[in-house]
Amino acid sequence: MKTNLKKIIVSAIFLSCSHFVNAQFLAASDTSESSVRKYKNIIEANKEIVTFIEFSMVEKGLPKHLRNLALIESHFNRNITSHAGAVGVWQFMTAHANQYGLTEDRRNDLYRSTKTAAVSLKNLYKKYNNWVTVVAAYNCGEGNIAKAMQAANSTQYHVFSKYLPAETINHVKKYLNACYATGELNSVLANYNDSRTIHLLNNRATNSQEIALSETEINAGFKLGVIAEELKINMNDLLGWNPEIVSTLENDGESKLFLPTDLMPDFLMKKNAILSKSIRTK
Repeated sequence: MKTNLKKIIVSAIFLSCSHFVNAQFLAASDTSESSVRKYKNIIEANKEIVTFIEFSMVEKGLPKHLRNLALIESHFNRNITSHAGAVGVWQFMTAHANQYGLTEDRRNDLYRSTKTAAVSLKNLYKKYNNWVTVVAAYNCGEGNIAKAMQAANSTQYHVFSKYLPAETINHVKKYLNACYATGELNSVLANYNDSRTIHLLNNRATNSQEIALSETEINAGFKLGVIAEELKINMNDLLGWNPEIVSTLENDGESKLFLPTDLMPDFLMKKNAILSKSIRTK
């Protein structure tokens, strides 16, 4: 019996995760020839700076595509100052620079600012485990990311991004567009999906240690609140068994639904009634 329960749990984990990994939540918003040419021309015009940045990133075990962050931040202009007071190639604000020992007057120093950026980006990656969220956090700060995650009840960028400043959302779009231009978008998106898989596996494993889960399919007509009410279960438990279901129903119009094995027959018996009540509920 224990072996069968284990098989059910493992099956639920991987069937769910394969669905999410294959889903395409992020993409370049501008793949036009003019956009590609613009980014490539800026890189070509700043070859020496780009080479140094790429070397500095690789030296820290970071991907070369992070050169595109400097590209969208400043176009590699070490003397630029933003309206908010950010300075240099990496557009460091004073507080951010000081956090890593970079003095205010050294923010336009290409060597020092790049070395500092590499340390900062590596720390952000340790925290978020994907480059999309890292780019967002670099732009708006970790505090805003935390607030957005809390508001969305999700650590997934494509879910919580709607709670971020418009400037940050646009910044991430620019980054994805730049990575498309440099032929690195697939790598960035694969990294994002990999981080989501790890998150889901960990979440499933935690929630499934003592509970065997079974699965079924539902469409966007079902309201999760009605399901919880009719099955007399806590909404937090329902979301714990199905951490991505809200966004999946919203984006795909359908989703797998995982429930404890002993609850599934009850749901299937009431499925039509739950759907009817969901449709009537505003």
